[in-house]
Amino acid sequence: MTDLANYHPLVIEGMGDYDPREPVPVAANIVAHLQSRWSDSPPTKPVLLITQGDPIAQRGISAITRLVADELSVPRGLMYLDTHLADYHEPNADRHKVILELPYSQLVNHLNTEIPGTLTHLEAAVRVELEGKNARRAAQQKPPLQDYYETFALLQEVTKVACQRLCGEITVAHTSTEMADFSVSSFYEVGLALGLLDRADIVAYSG
Repeated sequence: MTDLANYHPLVIEGMGDYDPREPVPVAANIVAHLQSRWSDSPPTKPVLLITQGDPIAQRGISAITRLVADELSVPRGLMYLDTHLADYHEPNADRHKVILELPYSQLVNHLNTEIPGTLTHLEAAVRVELEGKNARRAAQQKPPLQDYYETFALLQEVTKVACQRLCGEITVAHTSTEMADFSVSSFYEVGLALGLLDRADIVAYSG
């Protein structure tokens, strides 16, 4: 955690390997928007691109984050789920340019110490969001989302909130103009709705 505090965290959110688009133009678009944002309001610390355990893939977030890190010439940090939550998560994670790794439990401990009650609020809000999504799926005669959605949504939101509080700044970039309603990425609204993250820190995708 001490090492992480020395960086400006960059978190990129978007579709997994089911993303049908070629990753190169998507990454180029994100880099252009980041450079534009940072030319007006540059990070006060070196940038560290934060990944969340995605395995190597030819498309989607895994491929895109690799390309963005290379284009910006920045290292990456890995936030992963503890073994008791998902024993496959840490071993399968892509470690391209990764210089720092932290388990979910350590991020949670930081939040519990710095902002007591935050995890409880995040867990409750994620469950409410999940119930809403499952109600919409039921109306479309679709089965409920699998149990792991809650765990990964919490990893996503805890990572961002803990990084922002620890580092004092953060940039979040999206890989598409809209997040699919039934994706883990769509839970990004949870941290915003609770006032734990600032929408001004999000670099929207366009083009």
